[in-house]
Amino acid sequence: MVSREYVKGDLPEKAAILQRDGETYAIAPHIPGGIVYPETLRKIADIAEKYGAAALKITSAQRIAIVGLKEEDLDAAWGELNLKPGAAIGLCVRSVKICPGTTFCKRGKQDSVGLGLKLDEKYHGMQLPSKFKMGVSGCQNSCSEPMIKDIGLMGTAKGFTLSVGGSAGPRPRLGIVVAKDLTEEQALDLVEKIINFYKKYPKPRRIGEVIDEIGIEKFKEEVGL
Repeated sequence: MVSREYVKGDLPEKAAILQRDGETYAIAPHIPGGIVYPETLRKIADIAEKYGAAALKITSAQRIAIVGLKEEDLDAAWGELNLKPGAAIGLCVRSVKICPGTTFCKRGKQDSVGLGLKLDEKYHGMQLPSKFKMGVSGCQNSCSEPMIKDIGLMGTAKGFTLSVGGSAGPRPRLGIVVAKDLTEEQALDLVEKIINFYKKYPKPRRIGEVIDEIGIEKFKEEVGL
């Protein structure tokens, strides 16, 4: 299934998504890993209140969307936020969803925050043939849903397990596990190889569909597995 880059009425140049009322917009500042501090929360709340937002919505991509802004207030709101927009629309890396991992969670087996933030810094917003999502969990509870992400990394006592080709949406599918017991460095290296592989297939389709077309063994060969 081909993902459209934008829905009619969205304002990609303002990182704004048209709402159901057909008149107001939502914007979502980028919050890497969903980790946010009180001063940023206060700023978001103050700006939402100042411009008469209808609500603040915690998104599945670990962002805080300011919902119900007027078009004429978008530039001012972004200027006062002084935060990068989240890549909520477009054919790009939309999000890197991260669980608390060993940074915060007593169940964590691996440092999902450390790895996830490195992935976010490098790939968030990168243009790709279709929308692309990543998930990094610190243990097998998989709170960041890595198995339904285009690339998923799940922590175990021995390292990270990497899966590829998962997605949710109207045609959900689980990712295929292609590597286990990876160090952080090995995980970063393999993700880079997978992204470079995907860039060679410019037709707009999710990476799982590319793997279906060429076969999992050919995919492994191309990324050096």
